[in-house]
Amino acid sequence: LGQVSASDLVIDADGTIRRSLLSLKDEKSQTVFGLGAKLALNYLESKGITLQKVAGKPGHVKLGKANFVRFNANDGGYVGASAGGYQILSSFRSLKQGFRTISMTDILTKPTTAAMVRDRIVLIGITAESVKDSFRTPYSSGLGQPLLTTSGVQIHAEVASQIVSAASDGYPLMHVCSKPVEWLWIFSCAVVGAVLSWTQRYRIATKKFATGMNAELPLTGTCITLVAVSLIAGSYVAFLLGLWVPIVPGFIALVASASVITADVARTAATMRQTFGRYLTDQVVANLLETPFGLKLGGENRKVTILVSDIRQFSNISERVAPQEAVVIINLYLEEMTEVINQYQGMIVDFIGDSIFTMFGTPIEQGDDAQRAVACAIAMQLAMEKINSQLAQRSLPNLEMGIGLHTGEVVAGNIGSQKRVKYTIFGNNVNLAFRIETYTVGGQVLISQQTLKAAGAILRVDGIMRVQPKGFTESIYLYKIGGIGGKFNLFLNNEDDILIDLGQEIPVHYQVIQGKQLTGEIFQGCLIKLSANTAELRLEHPVELLSNLQINLVTGTEKVRGLGDIYAKVVDISNYSQNQFCVRFTAVPPEIAALLYYLRSSLST
Repeated sequence: LGQVSASDLVIDADGTIRRSLLSLKDEKSQTVFGLGAKLALNYLESKGITLQKVAGKPGHVKLGKANFVRFNANDGGYVGASAGGYQILSSFRSLKQGFRTISMTDILTKPTTAAMVRDRIVLIGITAESVKDSFRTPYSSGLGQPLLTTSGVQIHAEVASQIVSAASDGYPLMHVCSKPVEWLWIFSCAVVGAVLSWTQRYRIATKKFATGMNAELPLTGTCITLVAVSLIAGSYVAFLLGLWVPIVPGFIALVASASVITADVARTAATMRQTFGRYLTDQVVANLLETPFGLKLGGENRKVTILVSDIRQFSNISERVAPQEAVVIINLYLEEMTEVINQYQGMIVDFIGDSIFTMFGTPIEQGDDAQRAVACAIAMQLAMEKINSQLAQRSLPNLEMGIGLHTGEVVAGNIGSQKRVKYTIFGNNVNLAFRIETYTVGGQVLISQQTLKAAGAILRVDGIMRVQPKGFTESIYLYKIGGIGGKFNLFLNNEDDILIDLGQEIPVHYQVIQGKQLTGEIFQGCLIKLSANTAELRLEHPVELLSNLQINLVTGTEKVRGLGDIYAKVVDISNYSQNQFCVRFTAVPPEIAALLYYLRSSLST
């Protein structure tokens, strides 16, 4: 007679009802509709609305304005759920406001009219708690609220109401995304987490609290939290609109991808700090970490400006002082120079004895690398006055430094082994920078034509020379720099070094130094003019410009006993005689310095 239906309810593992039965098969494989579904179908049939199959779509049925899709075991947030019969997801939209109920007592004691039930679906059932026919639904609990249950008859009424509203009014049914859309949703959450974690990986948000204190919060965590909250809110809105979005897989994908990126970034940051922390300031390292595509540790061609500085004749100075004093001198010098280099954001590649190998333009290119390199060189020369003042207070000898700069393309990257690695540069342009430094004298800054072009017109050029570097086929021009203008505004003192005619020539012996070695052949000459830092010599054997000489004062044909060696560089050739040369002292022993000072003083008075 069509008056039999199933009162079964589908209960999830946590004891909550979220699904309803449209129908199931009995032991004779006959279709039996669920109670709520049967009531709704009978009601809708009176309105001319009947259930129809959708051609070509198994599990899909159409009822008026509603399209029902059969629940599958892995739909929504379910994994391997029981999907027997024809199940649908329940929205329980009517439970909050409830249904109109009339107790049996009211039926028996109060007058009733047919209008109360006309054109309505009426269910008769038991709601007493003692019968234990109550169940949990998604609305059974809330934050800070006691657990509420719903009677079975009300749940069947909810199912009937949901079906009637969907078929008659087009009220949205609860449905889930297709598997491709679901995977796309999870993948999108993973991408969002990864992108946020990557783009915000080193940034810090500062939050000011009511107490006036500031707190630094990593933006990655803040952004991920905001996205997670938005994810939950969006899923809730979608739920209200009838779409069940699997929030847990999306949330896990969001957090997991962010965690993986954060861990990778932390590892990379640790590597960068270990590699560059010894050479760069914290600010430069932070800027480096902010430049995701500005560094390739594997090696790449980079245009850089190379700065090489060296103390003139430090080996001779260290021979005249105790080892402990030599360490004090070099540490004082390196500490001050490092501070200056950091100020101009240079990267110290290495300390090579008393030489400093520095580069500008890698690992971060800033656009004004050549200008900063020249400004750094000028600042380093100006800082020598402070260093020598501190050395004088300790009764230690003064230092003089020469600096050479060159700009060109090099190979930059990590070299070494698994146990020890360092970031450095190499190539012919590095070799040329070291060659340029060898042409300098104390207090001098020499740059190549490439550096002059890269730095621009703000440089003050005090001199120019043409040299033939060892190991290079072509000669190059070197420029003596006296200062840099623009935003740097740094200039060296351009004091005239006036030569005094000695009147009576002082005999000397000299040897040419090639590389670090004496040639062994001793020549005769004489000292004819003298100043504080330079001298004019007449030599029996001509020497090349920029040659390094070892000079000794002699009496007769023998070196004066008790006097050390003078070291000098040939800086000019006389226009009047090819045998007269101007030299710049690079190292003068204290006893000879005192003698020459006395000689100059006696002639100038």
